[in-house]
Amino acid sequence: MGSFDKIKAYAPQEEKFFDDGREEALVKFVISRPSLRNSPVEILAAIDEYGRTHKYLMNVGEDKGAIVTDIIRKRRPSIMIELGGYCGYSTILFANEVRACGGTKFYSLERDPKFAANINTLVAFAGLGDFVEVVVGPSNESIRSLHNSGRVESVEMMFLDHYKPAYTTDLKLCESLGMIRENTVLVADNVIKPGNPPYLEYVRSSVQEKRMSLAQEQRNDTESFSSHSAAQYGAVESLSTDARGNPNLIYKSELIESFEPTGVPDGVEITWCLGTSTE
Repeated sequence: MGSFDKIKAYAPQEEKFFDDGREEALVKFVISRPSLRNSPVEILAAIDEYGRTHKYLMNVGEDKGAIVTDIIRKRRPSIMIELGGYCGYSTILFANEVRACGGTKFYSLERDPKFAANINTLVAFAGLGDFVEVVVGPSNESIRSLHNSGRVESVEMMFLDHYKPAYTTDLKLCESLGMIRENTVLVADNVIKPGNPPYLEYVRSSVQEKRMSLAQEQRNDTESFSSHSAAQYGAVESLSTDARGNPNLIYKSELIESFEPTGVPDGVEITWCLGTSTE
C-alpha cells in the first residue's frame, strides 16, 4: 500500500456525518456550476472539493475508486450493479467507466428514497441518465426484482457498499438465484474500516468449509458487528436468512489495502468466481 496524499483529504468525519442536509447541499453545490454539465470527471472533482472544504462525505473516494475502475477495465462488464449509492459518487465514477468500456447498463440499488433522488439528479447532470437506473428499496428486494424481471440474469460485476451485515446475505441470495457464475467479480468496500468479518470469512472459505457451515445452524449475520458499524442510515436492519447460498461456488479472494478519502486506512476485497465444484 502506498502513502496517502494529505492535501486531498476530506474533512474529518463527525459524530453525525450524514442525512443532516449535507447531501442536498452537495447537489446544489454541483449543479450550480453549469460548466460541469455532462462532465462526469469534473463533477467527481467537485464532489471531492465539497468533501474537502465543506463537510465529510462517506464516498468511496479517489484511492479505492481507482482500484475498482481498474477492475472494471479488466472485467469489462456489460452490466454492473452497486449496492448502496448514497450521494452518487461511486455511481458516476463506475457508470462512466462501464460506459467507456462498452457496457450497456449500470444499476444503483439505494435503500433511501431521498438519497436515491439525489443520485438521480447528479447522474442526469453528468449525462448518465439513460445509462444508470437507480432502484429504490431494500437491497434484497431490489436484487430479486432485477432478476425476476429479467433485467439481470447473472452478476458480471457487483460493488458492495451498503449495510455491512447484508454483504453476506445478499451474496447468498444472488448465489441462490443462480446469479453468481464463473467470472463474476465482487468488490466489497470497507472491509477494514469498519470491517466485515462474516463476509470475509465466507468469500475466503473453501467449498468444503462452506458445505460444513451450511450443514450447521445458520447464524445471524449481525452478531459480528457492533451496533455502530452494523447500522446504516442510523438503524439496524432485520435481515432475512432464507437464502442459504451455493457452497459449491469456488472463489478466489484478495484484500487490496487503500485509504478512505479522509486518509484513514481501509481496503477492498476483490473476489472472483472461478466456477462450480462438482466433487
